[in-house]
Amino acid sequence: MTLSPTSVRTPVATAFAALSPRGLPFRLTAFDGSSAGPVDAELTVHLANERGLSYVVTAPGDLGMARAYVAGDLEIHGVHPGDPYGLLEAVSGGFDANAPSPAALLRLVKQIGWTHLKPPPPPPQEHLPRWRRTLDGLRHTRNRDAVAIQRHYDVSNAFYERVLGPSMTYTCALYPTVDTTLEEAQTAKYDLVARKLGLRPGTRLLDVGCGWGGMVRHAAREYGVHVIGATLSAQQASWAQQAIEREGLGDLAEVRHSDYRDVPETGFDAISSIGLTEHIGLREYPAYFGFLHDRLRPGGRLLNHCITRPDNTVASTGAFIDRYVFPDGELTGSGHIISAMQDRGLEVRHEENLREHYSLTLAAWCRNLVTHWDECVADAGVGTARVWGMYMAGSRLAFERNKIQLHQVLASRSGEDGVSGFALRPDWAS
Repeated sequence: MTLSPTSVRTPVATAFAALSPRGLPFRLTAFDGSSAGPVDAELTVHLANERGLSYVVTAPGDLGMARAYVAGDLEIHGVHPGDPYGLLEAVSGGFDANAPSPAALLRLVKQIGWTHLKPPPPPPQEHLPRWRRTLDGLRHTRNRDAVAIQRHYDVSNAFYERVLGPSMTYTCALYPTVDTTLEEAQTAKYDLVARKLGLRPGTRLLDVGCGWGGMVRHAAREYGVHVIGATLSAQQASWAQQAIEREGLGDLAEVRHSDYRDVPETGFDAISSIGLTEHIGLREYPAYFGFLHDRLRPGGRLLNHCITRPDNTVASTGAFIDRYVFPDGELTGSGHIISAMQDRGLEVRHEENLREHYSLTLAAWCRNLVTHWDECVADAGVGTARVWGMYMAGSRLAFERNKIQLHQVLASRSGEDGVSGFALRPDWAS
């Protein structure tokens, strides 16, 4: 879309600054030469062209700004695109980045010109199934789940290796101290899960949503466990199976390119679900926890590890996350998860919130993205790299501010006699 600069009636930066009565926490400049905000600000946001202006106007709030940023029409100076945490922290401190009121939006459009109400095509990184609006109730079918998972996790194994590090673990780590390295923290997380599940040599473990097989390999290597992992991502399954063979664990471990619902085996001593529940969908909780319950032997244990909300209300993940990061992802509070587990006959034995650990994990991933920025751009494209930097930095801030949390919930399928096999006090802390 090509528009003449003369179609803008009021200086662009001036018009947008008026939307923030508390003042801009950064310097704002625009393609028409206008500027607003503190002259000596450490951060500068530059709206580079009219397409970016149309993105922001036609999708007020985080979606429009995300589109402009991913497309390269909104430039940020003063922070690295692999870790824009500083900008997000400044914005959250006093600038209202939410969608403006209808009256404020009308004033903005009158100032900049009605021609900008024609929305440009979204960047190719944006994902929105065309049937979403009419068939929303059909989320989380097997085919749709497979598409959503592949959209996020099949970016590039090389990209993830650079961002996640050698562990190839894309879930919250456990930091014994703030000085613990990312790799040490991921090993600590897997070991905590193993101890909570009471893994022993010969134990049978199912790891649903196993990713690149980090828990699968840790359980087999460190505990002599017979373990099956399942993932909907073909790239993850291929990478994980190769790692299993490389480490000589083929007699104990296997990763399948499979929906977890297609695992036919039963009678497992333990099940780990690390970072899968976010993709399941709230309506599917009864079937999900029912499936896991039925795959456990009496006395078997389940560890569910997932991102949660600080309350149990139902709310959207936000347009940016839904369209650019986790299509169809849904979050709820730990209370909802615990209730759903109990309603399917699982006895909840322990839960804990590790949200501060996830903020440290995300900070480490952002550092990796910054360090390997050029290679990541070569692997996945600059737009995708920008998406990952923005969402990881934003998620870090959300965990720090208690906007989202990370809960581990440990449960068991107790036998008819009520015997659970648990120690009188938690036996995994020692």
